[in-house]
Amino acid sequence: MSSEKCISYEDFGAVGDGVADDLPAICAAHAHANAKGLPVKTKGNAIYHLGSQALTALIQTDTDWNTSRFTIDDREVEDHSKALFHIASKIEPIELNIDCLSRDQKQLDLKPAGDCYVQVEDESTKRFIRRGLNRNEGYAQQDSFILRKDGSVEGPIDWDYESITRVEAHLIDETALRVRGGIFTTYANRMRQEVGYNYWGRSISVTRSNTEVEGVTHYVGGETDEGQPYRGFLDVRNCANVTLRNCFVTGHKMYSTIGSAGEPVSMGSYDLHANHVVNLRLMHCRMNHILDRSLWGVIGTNFCKNILLEDCTLSRMDVHMGVSGGYTLKRCTLGHMGLNAVGRGNLLLEASTIYGYSLINFRGDYGSIWDGDVVVKDCRWFPGYEGEVEPMMFNVINDGMHDFGYACSMPRHITVDGLTVDDRNHPDGYEGLVFFPDPDRGAEGALPDSRPFPYERSKSIQVKSLVALSGKEFRVSGNTELEKQVAVTREN
Repeated sequence: MSSEKCISYEDFGAVGDGVADDLPAICAAHAHANAKGLPVKTKGNAIYHLGSQALTALIQTDTDWNTSRFTIDDREVEDHSKALFHIASKIEPIELNIDCLSRDQKQLDLKPAGDCYVQVEDESTKRFIRRGLNRNEGYAQQDSFILRKDGSVEGPIDWDYESITRVEAHLIDETALRVRGGIFTTYANRMRQEVGYNYWGRSISVTRSNTEVEGVTHYVGGETDEGQPYRGFLDVRNCANVTLRNCFVTGHKMYSTIGSAGEPVSMGSYDLHANHVVNLRLMHCRMNHILDRSLWGVIGTNFCKNILLEDCTLSRMDVHMGVSGGYTLKRCTLGHMGLNAVGRGNLLLEASTIYGYSLINFRGDYGSIWDGDVVVKDCRWFPGYEGEVEPMMFNVINDGMHDFGYACSMPRHITVDGLTVDDRNHPDGYEGLVFFPDPDRGAEGALPDSRPFPYERSKSIQVKSLVALSGKEFRVSGNTELEKQVAVTREN
């Protein structure tokens, strides 16, 4: 960047004193940089106030926010859903004709001009029919994947498509776009709403494939007793090959509302968010106060494929409506809301430290489904750091009485190759660590012998190295039938 002419916000009238509204100048600077193909670099000592106007700065060239500070005052704005910055491709969408797809299909009879990010949908079929206090009627069956120029597919096709009602395709930029630096502070909204959610989106939105965001810092202040949730300050969606590196994020205060079941629910409010992303990487991303239970888990994702976290410290990692392919965490520390999983493929948790109530929570509101294998290697788990607890390694709940829009199963094969569990802080009568709780717990009334939507059990658990500091032996489950059904091999 140093060898090129850089555009500055001051060139277009930005003041940078923390008081004047600099967002119009910022938008103009990026528009000029985009038209000329020039990078943007800010003054390191500037404080840019982003004002209240419904404006979005479009970023299509490398941008260095340096050590500049940005003030975002959400107490009164024109449009709370509009992004402040949008990192987007200059390439227009292309037309692809795809009539049908098969689960795990590897090749299409198509040869696009270059590698493409593709999203398909069949609105006649519903999946992820949520259960519980935030119940819903599900979402259209959908997939995102990379279609190579030779017609091969990257990112497993999750479903069979006899019909496809929507296809969206974008050529993937061959050159990476990099946005780095910047210290952002959001003064939180105080919007009041008694029923339902009203997500805020004053964010950095990323829809360009082959993008790296590095060194962005985001703080949140000014939260009061009232407020609405945030979708995510770093909000990545509808693209592929995106890396968030060395970013600092902040947990949001937990607010409640009346959910779709007519009962009070906590509202998820995120600083990191990803939807329909193929190949999402979080490297050295971190936050403070990962054990503060007054703050919501920092990240939420939906419909992603191939997620990798390395050397991250976050209050949780979550995949609401599924991840497929690879779901990998290495050398990470996760706080009070832990590691959450729904989907299929290979889940690897390696050299990591977990503080959640369970080592892995397979979300019950989506059927506790993991269609694939799980490997835990060289990890530490502290379930009782805050009080007495009876730890359950893999939290599942599914009584077989709800249609989630797909067949549900526990992880197929589980391997534990190095896990230390600090289960010393337990109540009287504790009989030892269990791999699974009773998946039928909480069922309303007597359950029939034959369930309409049966929950398939795990096939095997292989324990190579597992140490419980209580000194008590582990069990498969308190559910007698489940205990009999799962084959256990122990090497230590």
